[in-house]
Amino acid sequence: MKRQDFYFDLPEELIAQSPLANRADSRLLVLDKNSGDIEHKRFKDIIDYLNPGDCLVLNDTRVIPARLYGNRVGKEEIIEILLLKRLENDTWETLVRPGKKVRPGVTVEFGNGVLKGQVLSIGEEGTRLIRFSYGGIFEEILDQLGEMPLPPYIAETLEDKERYQTVYAKNKGSAAAPTAGLHFTKDLLKSIEDKGVKIAYITLHVGLGTFRPVKVENILDHHMHSEYFSISEEAADIINSTRANGGKIISVGTTSIRTLETVANENGFIKACSGWTDIFIYPGYKFKIVDRLITNFHLPESTLLMLVSAFSTREIVLNAYKEAVKEKYRFFSFGDAMLIK
Repeated sequence: MKRQDFYFDLPEELIAQSPLANRADSRLLVLDKNSGDIEHKRFKDIIDYLNPGDCLVLNDTRVIPARLYGNRVGKEEIIEILLLKRLENDTWETLVRPGKKVRPGVTVEFGNGVLKGQVLSIGEEGTRLIRFSYGGIFEEILDQLGEMPLPPYIAETLEDKERYQTVYAKNKGSAAAPTAGLHFTKDLLKSIEDKGVKIAYITLHVGLGTFRPVKVENILDHHMHSEYFSISEEAADIINSTRANGGKIISVGTTSIRTLETVANENGFIKACSGWTDIFIYPGYKFKIVDRLITNFHLPESTLLMLVSAFSTREIVLNAYKEAVKEKYRFFSFGDAMLIK
């Protein structure tokens, strides 16, 4: 299976640069994963596709101000660091630009030395392990010095940083937002619950595994980086009882679906747990627990598009993308949504 098999032509003007004034006003393309039939709706219509006894699974991760700008001690050039994954002893896996200037042993300082980071090693695909030193509380320093890590295809400045968070964002740790959840408002979630739909909150901190591009020609040679997830007893109970009672499990986003499919047994039940997942889902994968998927429109040749294609077929999904381009849907993080049922 080739990377190029997941290419589609996307006009640049369809890449959404800013969020809509009302989250739920985004458009919703409803796709039948078996027939390929398409409906055009608004996101607030999602409630019409949810039934009493179903379960909506949301990723409650919160994006941290993970982009830092500093300089090598004694040097003036700007060094950009993106925090990806917190390890132990104040050590983080990071992406660094320009990488050639940041070798093991180099120290980068931020905010006139309020925060310092020493490069320990160079990892796979150019990542750096950096150990930070500081006085005080790291999260408070990050709030002071860090910036929201908006994707590189968004050129406009985001005035309200909360628009790159879901309304239910809680557990800090992501380098990117779980964007399928950006369409929900608190009022819409309340209406969904009032209809008798259960809501389960799980956590996956979005990191390199989600947004690293596929560079190899044969997708089977692509290596997914691990991301941290956590599922509480309460969430597991809600999901399992829904499954046992015949309700549908609706995953909001590819991060939720990767978490659920990582922990589900062959009968489609899960248990409370936490850990790391590097699951790579592509066509041919047999889903164990998720019945429906709410997702945004993803980049060509990305692992996310491959996952979505696995939930239906590559041909049906790419045809839906072609229809979305024709109808001028908005793409990527601040773009419109798709329900695959």
